[in-house]
Amino acid sequence: MNFAFQLFAHLRMKTFNVPVIYRSPLISAIKNQRKQQDRMKKDFTPTTLDFGPLKILLARHFGFCYGVENAIEIAFKTVDENPDKRIFLLSEMIHNPHVNNDLLDRGVQFIMDTAGNQLVPWETLQPDDIVIIPAFGTTIETENKLASLGIEPLKYNTTCPFVERVWNKAEQIGKKQYTVIVHGKPKHEETRATFSHSQSNTPTVVVKDMAETEKLARFITGETPADAFYEQFKGQYSPGFDVTKDLQRVGVVNQTTMLATETQAIADYIRQVMMDRYALTEATAGERFADTRDTLCYATNDNQSAVIGMLEAPADLAIVVGGYNSSNTSHLVELCEEKLPTYFINAPEQMVATDKINHWDFHHKTEIHSDTFLPEKEQVTILLTSGASCPDALVEGVIRRLLSFYGLEHKADELAIID
Repeated sequence: MNFAFQLFAHLRMKTFNVPVIYRSPLISAIKNQRKQQDRMKKDFTPTTLDFGPLKILLARHFGFCYGVENAIEIAFKTVDENPDKRIFLLSEMIHNPHVNNDLLDRGVQFIMDTAGNQLVPWETLQPDDIVIIPAFGTTIETENKLASLGIEPLKYNTTCPFVERVWNKAEQIGKKQYTVIVHGKPKHEETRATFSHSQSNTPTVVVKDMAETEKLARFITGETPADAFYEQFKGQYSPGFDVTKDLQRVGVVNQTTMLATETQAIADYIRQVMMDRYALTEATAGERFADTRDTLCYATNDNQSAVIGMLEAPADLAIVVGGYNSSNTSHLVELCEEKLPTYFINAPEQMVATDKINHWDFHHKTEIHSDTFLPEKEQVTILLTSGASCPDALVEGVIRRLLSFYGLEHKADELAIID
């Protein structure tokens, strides 16, 4: 049994006290039934909700993961137990506007935005203030800053265990003199935190996709002059990085919410580049390429696998629900877009009418207002899923909103699951 499976098996046993406003009896019933039918989580076919003129194929796995529920429980418990203290979050706790706005409504303040821009000056913080570390974790530099202000940095820490697992893996291979290549979005909070922790142990560089990986490979092979590295990867490498020495032994870890197939492709590609560059065999590849295996979290894997399974069924369109700045949600959208018209929304109200919907174009970071939505046909089939930071209550809201367009909202209360 590998470490990742052991960690997941241990964590899945825990239950959390998440506010009832995020729960959905309807979705919980569906999930519980599927869990009873498929305890080993091997079946990635969707759940069919057949309402006659509307058929919804609901992904096998979606919604709150362990890390998100853990963060929500800690944050709301902290607010409840400290009514007379100022409470801050380093940045958005998770990438869901409903949850973050609920915390803001309860008086919590964000010190930084998601890009790391300061919203609350450090010098205004006091030793008796409470600062919560978000689920993405934070940088060592920020931890040290809080400590210098007299604030215990990790007292209210909601960092996801699967993020910490990546940090541990980076540290392990760093101590064996491997340089760490991080597959992640350079400006994402989690990648910034992983980069910080990794670079404290070993030279580290971030690649955001396969295109950047191929650029990096050309420095490994010497095809591109070494001096060009520092401009091409500006802001994405650790201080003192020596491109002529630090790419001779490498290993790949990742932001936990990246597209699993892309992370695997990047690791496989770099491994082959190292084997070709140093004339290695399968038996000797480890001399230059560290075996990091997969450092994606279980929820990212499950949710992406569920979407892939869902896409095997014929459908007219897909709806993905979640925060517009959510990395894991955007990758679900990316998978759906390969097969179907896909609408990325953050709330049921975005579906204005059968022929009108407001949705997010994550490629161009802009909202689109479409005058076409549900096709006119005898039965419309919709694929539906949500990101790991999206409350189940929103998914139920989407189902009810869709049903209301057909005068069938009452059907949600007498839901029949057709397998």
